[in-house]
Amino acid sequence: MRPIYLDYAATTPIDPIVAAKMRAHMEFDGIFGNPASRSHAFGWQAEEAVEAARVQIAEVLNADPREIVWTSGATESNNLAIKGLAENASRRHIVTSKIEHKAVLDPCHYLAQKGFEITFLQPDKHGQIKPEQVADAVREDTLLVSLMHVNNELGTINDIAACAAASHSKGALFHTDAAQGFGKIPIDVQQMDIDLLSISGHKIYGPKGIGALFVRGSRAMQLTAQTHGGGHEMGMRSGTLPTHQIVGLGAAAERIVALYDSEQQHLQTLRDIFLRRIQQLPDVFVHTHPERRFSGIMNIGFAGIDGETLLLAMDKLAVSSGSACTSASVEPSHVLRGIGLDDAVAHASLRFSFGRFSSSEDAELAAIEVATVVERLRG
Repeated sequence: MRPIYLDYAATTPIDPIVAAKMRAHMEFDGIFGNPASRSHAFGWQAEEAVEAARVQIAEVLNADPREIVWTSGATESNNLAIKGLAENASRRHIVTSKIEHKAVLDPCHYLAQKGFEITFLQPDKHGQIKPEQVADAVREDTLLVSLMHVNNELGTINDIAACAAASHSKGALFHTDAAQGFGKIPIDVQQMDIDLLSISGHKIYGPKGIGALFVRGSRAMQLTAQTHGGGHEMGMRSGTLPTHQIVGLGAAAERIVALYDSEQQHLQTLRDIFLRRIQQLPDVFVHTHPERRFSGIMNIGFAGIDGETLLLAMDKLAVSSGSACTSASVEPSHVLRGIGLDDAVAHASLRFSFGRFSSSEDAELAAIEVATVVERLRG
């Protein structure tokens, strides 16, 4: 019997409607051509599909389609935004937080080796960065502030608009990794005054291996390409565009927005069912912010239990102890350490993430299983 899947923050299955649209761009009878082949109809049709998807992403963000750059996912988008901006910059200071995804932290550490100064902001106990912290950290030589929209391990939401305003107060640009927030939390890049924004297809029931970077066109930003070989994507990212994946990302974005209200209600219901049972246990700690949160992700600590034993005992549930990108590590999550938890509590904390195909029965059975395992291990 397959375990109950509660790891939607790691990846989502492709929605069947999205998969059907992708399939129409994969086989000979469909639109399979190279979008860069402009000498025949196969290429024209593929280019038209790519540009239609670009419009779909732009509409979700209230952006201009020309501001959308295709990438292989949020990791590449983050690298292009941070390293691409820094390569020829005169400003040499970057502000981020201690609990960003490794796809932001690692490029920052890389730039530190190149002479950049990096300020790592300390989040509060729920993983929030306050706009005042950004305002205090930004200097005249600050190039960029990069802060996550929705934390991938906690589900806590940052006030991105206020953080962007604080960044701009001294002329710094603002980037957000919105892989967990895109389509799930309303984002208006105009109203929120965001300069750069990263998204990923497989977090919104689209395919893996595709994402995008929003690059504001109204500000003089020169991103140095990190992948060379043809000058595709307005010179920012070379490589043959995967039409079927791009179509899938566009369709997934359009669908998640169309289902927004019903999915928010669904996820809140699942969260309430799950927590109602879990919080009957003693010494249980919810690390996610109680109000500014995405309902699909919650991080819960169980005191008095060995973390590795806890995770192994959850064999009826597909859950994680942190980001999928660091799940092979035996070290406690850097996010949980970053919000001030000691190693023992961090080890004994799990991320539970629900999604579109989770049911109320899944939430109820999962809560019962967690309670049973915790009580057994403590006993």
